[in-house]
Amino acid sequence: MCIIFFKFNPRPVSKNAYRLILAANRDELYHRPSKPADFWENNNEILSGLDMETGKEGGTWLGITKRGKFAALTNYLQPKIDIQVKGRGALVANFLTSDLDSFSYLKNVSADGHLYNGFNLIAADFNSSGDAMCYYGSRGAKEPLILSPGVYGLSCSLLDTPWKKLEHGKKLFADIIKKSQNISREDLVQELIKVMNNEEPQYPDYAIEEQGREYIQSIIKEYCAISVRSPGYGTRTNTVVLIDGEGQVTFTERTMLNCDIAQWKTSAYQFELCP
Repeated sequence: MCIIFFKFNPRPVSKNAYRLILAANRDELYHRPSKPADFWENNNEILSGLDMETGKEGGTWLGITKRGKFAALTNYLQPKIDIQVKGRGALVANFLTSDLDSFSYLKNVSADGHLYNGFNLIAADFNSSGDAMCYYGSRGAKEPLILSPGVYGLSCSLLDTPWKKLEHGKKLFADIIKKSQNISREDLVQELIKVMNNEEPQYPDYAIEEQGREYIQSIIKEYCAISVRSPGYGTRTNTVVLIDGEGQVTFTERTMLNCDIAQWKTSAYQFELCP
């Protein structure tokens, strides 16, 4: 039940404004092997965490490059998962390594969406020729959507589906970004991470129950919070990504260690986008 909130504010913007403010949670089985965010060993222009599950190695849920390519993925909640299909994490990794722009890439992905379990994919380009952000949901429209400037929320249904927890989190997120130009970058990151660790259930939510059916009945209340916390499964990673008007990127990841909800590591990266 991953969840993402973001504000897209493409150029031209003042140097004190942000072109992107994004906060995301990765929810997963605690024991699923993965690497925390870092620049790739074989490509030091790409920053992301990495899935290390057997057969899915090298996939990722969220990443960014020094060239300004960004992508993030959520699964689409469905009652039954097909274990024979392709791993969805490759959809993000492939975009980060490709030369295609975000819309063209999602256009290609839309033709092959049936080869995966349900997913949502955000892809973006932040560069000197202009910023663009696009969305494709494999259970939604056939064509990718070019996003207008604004505030968005995405969980494990289609973009801005009004699940109660998504609406609740989107309001908290919007309240913080209203003051984003008046607080330090460090304070903005910490306030966003606090939002992403809100465990207050927005329950009941019959839309989640209907979409997930029997698959989630045993932990429906836990699923109805921004931060999911249940035995063996829940929020493992908080990520905040900021891109300011001058192309400065701040990438902060807070990730669980040793399958233990009491142990966390925070990593921070800053770099400038290539012109």
